[in-house]
Amino acid sequence: MPSQARARRVAERIAEELATLLQREVADPRLSLLTVTGVDVDRELSYATIYVSSMDPEQPRPAILDALEGAQGFLRSRLAQIIQLRTFPRLRFRWDTSLDQGSRVDELLSRLRPNGGEDKPDESG
Repeated sequence: MPSQARARRVAERIAEELATLLQREVADPRLSLLTVTGVDVDRELSYATIYVSSMDPEQPRPAILDALEGAQGFLRSRLAQIIQLRTFPRLRFRWDTSLDQGSRVDELLSRLRPNGGEDKPDESG
């Protein structure tokens, strides 16, 4: 069984190579402006959970995830050619909600500030 450190290294490598593949080799327009925000690989290297987000507000999340599922076989085979492992993990795609959650926290914090969220200059000197 691989160590957690090895699983982490494999996850980092998958994230790097997948970002490159999405940029250079995938022609699906639904996957333009897609960002790989993280990859988690289980200790057995059986599954790689890939977290993505998109800067394209025109593309709905379900369409992006459907496109990724459709390209899963191609992406897995290309990654297996690039990253030499005995068996390559199966890919699972998930939407990364951390950016949405961060925006929501910022919005809530700005409501708590006096003067409608505008920062007031420090008058103490």
